[in-house]
Amino acid sequence: MRHIALTLSITAALALVGCQRSDAPVAAPAPAAAPVAASPSADAAAKPTETAPAPVAAASPVSPATSDFDAASVPITPATLPPFPFFKAPEGKRSVYWADMNSRQRGFSRFGFLAGKKLVTVEGQLFRDSFNLEDVSDGRRAYSALEFHRNYENAITALGGKKISETQFTDALIDANGGRDAVDKLMPEMYPGTDYEHHSYLIRTAQKEYWIHLSSGALPLHGQIAVLERTAMTQSVGFLDAAAMKKEIDAKGRVALYINFDFDKATLRPDAQPIIAEINKLLGADAALKLSIEGHTDSTGTPERNRELSGQRARSVLGALVGLGVDPARLSSKGFGSDKPIADNTTDAGRAKNRRVELVKAL
Repeated sequence: MRHIALTLSITAALALVGCQRSDAPVAAPAPAAAPVAASPSADAAAKPTETAPAPVAAASPVSPATSDFDAASVPITPATLPPFPFFKAPEGKRSVYWADMNSRQRGFSRFGFLAGKKLVTVEGQLFRDSFNLEDVSDGRRAYSALEFHRNYENAITALGGKKISETQFTDALIDANGGRDAVDKLMPEMYPGTDYEHHSYLIRTAQKEYWIHLSSGALPLHGQIAVLERTAMTQSVGFLDAAAMKKEIDAKGRVALYINFDFDKATLRPDAQPIIAEINKLLGADAALKLSIEGHTDSTGTPERNRELSGQRARSVLGALVGLGVDPARLSSKGFGSDKPIADNTTDAGRAKNRRVELVKAL
């Protein structure tokens, strides 16, 4: 793969890019800095294979509960971007994750970005990296926190990106976003604390948003970067039809369903309608069947918000069934939030299994 290299000034950088790529990005001049990050190798930029075509749950650019930041306030870049995730290690540095690609390329995930003065939750394809800035072994050189941040800021600016936050974490900000555990889960290994420096950026094209977060701190001094391409998840789990639902309910008294809602909302997405139709068939085939519709979430966010959201989603399913003609006396709904997990909330796969709606046979 041919790489974009940005050197001491943006003029020199663009001249070098012009020799390497015909689709070089055009960006506003950036301040002089030390050599900066460039596009990664083909292996580092590789995305996970998509396993099924049906998209679900498009990520909102902003979690309404945490911020009023408008991503559209950032101008669309005129640059042609290099392959995601854009950046390789700073010159003379090796990734802390160099032997563990799974820790760097996380696939579809959720991440917290500071925007304005609040924390924003965004979903999409996530890439993370981390560097020991004080490591001078094998001829490497040390970086200061300022040099680390300035290198990436210049590179992001050259791609048409804009800084969207210089807000630093305080105890009050952490508490306002669900507390230490919730924020740590949204920003794994980014050290969202008062002893670390944090900056967020956004690059917008006509079709995509790319969110970037940088942090530095710890002893020895480390620098971390997260790059997220905001996307909808590619659905890899099919849904049960009415016959399969009946079989599960007859055997276990309940069945877990994965129904698609708008991010952080109780609004059913259009691609949730087929499974609602199957629940309607289930009820239509057995006039005596009564169901408790029970919503569940993963552990991201506060317990109170999770219980509220899961209850709202269960009621949305109930309302959709009533709208199809089901007698409301046959249905009830409740939300349990993250109180009843069926998988490990520390993994992406586990959290996906926990975000479910269960149909429970009622007496």
